[in-house]
Amino acid sequence: MSDYGHDLTFGSFLTPGNADPAQPVSLAMLSEQVGLDLVTFQDHPYQPAFLDTWTLMSFVAARTTRVHLAANVTNLPLRPPAVLARSVASLDLLSGGRIELGLGAGAFWDAIEAMGGQRLSPGQGVRALEEAIEIIRQLWDAEARGGVRVDGEFHRAVGAKRGPAPAHDVPIWLGAYKPRMLALTGRRADGWLPSLPYLQPGDLAKGNALIDEAATEAGRSPAEVRRLLNINGRFTTTGRGQLHGPAEQWAEELADLALTEGVSTFILGSDDPDDLRRFAAEVAPATRELVAAERRRRSGQGDTAGSLAGTASRPDQPAARPTGVAAGSFAVVPTPDDGARRSDVRVWDESARPTGPAPDPDRSYTAHEQAGAQHLIDVHDALRAELAQIHDLIEQVAAGLIDVGTARSHINTMTMRQNKWTLGTYCESYCRLVTTHHTLEDRSLFPHLRRADPRLKPVIDRLEEEHHAIHDVLEGVDRALVAFVATPDGMAELRAAVDLLSDTLLSHLSYEERELVEPIARLGAH
Repeated sequence: MSDYGHDLTFGSFLTPGNADPAQPVSLAMLSEQVGLDLVTFQDHPYQPAFLDTWTLMSFVAARTTRVHLAANVTNLPLRPPAVLARSVASLDLLSGGRIELGLGAGAFWDAIEAMGGQRLSPGQGVRALEEAIEIIRQLWDAEARGGVRVDGEFHRAVGAKRGPAPAHDVPIWLGAYKPRMLALTGRRADGWLPSLPYLQPGDLAKGNALIDEAATEAGRSPAEVRRLLNINGRFTTTGRGQLHGPAEQWAEELADLALTEGVSTFILGSDDPDDLRRFAAEVAPATRELVAAERRRRSGQGDTAGSLAGTASRPDQPAARPTGVAAGSFAVVPTPDDGARRSDVRVWDESARPTGPAPDPDRSYTAHEQAGAQHLIDVHDALRAELAQIHDLIEQVAAGLIDVGTARSHINTMTMRQNKWTLGTYCESYCRLVTTHHTLEDRSLFPHLRRADPRLKPVIDRLEEEHHAIHDVLEGVDRALVAFVATPDGMAELRAAVDLLSDTLLSHLSYEERELVEPIARLGAH
């Protein structure tokens, strides 16, 4: 049983297809919007149906602000290590320290050779990879004296000038399966990145043992090597096998992999937007909660909520989200409405909004209760991020960088466009997370709160009315996008529609948080 104590991170593994070049970009942006930590792409330079992965990553880096990016994994035989080192460092500097380096020794040798690469045996591939790692690390060490000096069997860099240094300490993750590659991972790498479908039962434990042994022999702690895992699966209402079932099953299985096999980064291979949303909104937080609870139990800290007990936070990894708020007085802070308005149009009268009952000042709240309330704000923050993306898309349309069809396609993949507002944004993600026995409709948030505290009925009625109004405002943005094609001055109408969306959505989200975070903590979501 291995748990190396790393913080948990979650990512996407996307296909860089070029049939619709906007699609992988849109999915990468969606990955960031829904809260994933990492976006990765296959790297097969010999595949004519794919975009070049490093060009794509550069484009995506410019369209995102938070998410980390990596090739999964970089095809070393077709990317000379000295040039690759400078590519990684450059993009890391341009992106503000968001680039990671996955490396592979190579596969599909006929295709590699056809592209001008050198065919290598498995043993040669491992030696070539170790030489490449040395070149890359020397080039990144811009403060060292003298030039790079690696006169290897397969790679040479003798006298090359060092630098630039990346913006952050870029980790090197190896896609490894065989003993020699696993031993190299333990000696020289910062992470092990296999794919679950290629592993047999027991392979993770065997791989960990080989990595740990090699790390110890090299004078390293085994915990210096992060364990990552590419995963595939299907979301269904009933369990039918590993990662083939409801989100709750996924969370339990991933938590088990974290606690028994040491996996701390899970990367979902899917180009389905709904899969990415569910993975981020339901699987990731539930997995974190399960792992945090077990780590607290093992460390003797009981059920006190907070940051992961015993985690080793590393600066070269995306930060983990908080798992909860400490027990005690109510500490969840709704997002205030700053009162700023972009539009002169008013969809509703804000002064007529009802208010709910005042909280009991003497009541205390458990960490679990407060985590449920905090989740509403987390979901809303994702919607706020989507709103910023809509503004960005409109400005790109205005500048001629993308066409209207592309903008509509992006918007239609967003949670706010897909969500059934009458059920409530919170319930769309959270209720599916906490229930295994009833349908979403039977366990939806608003009916439950109405039953649990009739004093909330006026507030909930008003929120549902506003949900319908927001839907109409979103439809207005779509109509303005269509009209923009035929109307000479359509951009003014389009900007006005998006401004109205900003006013209504931000006002509504603040109102909903103000009125519901405490009742959710007090009454639960079911």
